[in-house]
Amino acid sequence: MVPQTRHGRACSRVSCRTVATMTLTYIYADSTAVLGPLATFAEPHSYDLCDKHSARLTVPNGWEVIRHVAETDAAGPSDDDLMAIADAVREAATAHLQPSQSGVAQVAHSSVGRRGHLRAVPS
Repeated sequence: MVPQTRHGRACSRVSCRTVATMTLTYIYADSTAVLGPLATFAEPHSYDLCDKHSARLTVPNGWEVIRHVAETDAAGPSDDDLMAIADAVREAATAHLQPSQSGVAQVAHSSVGRRGHLRAVPS
């Protein structure tokens, strides 16, 4: 028998060695079970389930199941979003630095009030 290599966390069901794809969390106060995309890290009071076991999930009578489907198209910010953030950071950095007579950029002193560890930034 060849050992099976896994990438990711295993299903929480007993004797299931399949890779988990969904996370199940119970909200006892609301009698609700929430089944959503795999959590970033394992929580002590949630259960990671594979596709087979998440599809066959049953809950006690009177309980509600909320299923959140992960959007596979949303893989993060678009290129336009990243360029807009980079332009904003670049603009803020150049506005904050002023060239001195010696050719070395120095930080501009603005009318920022400082009190202890808090800072008031003018609009």
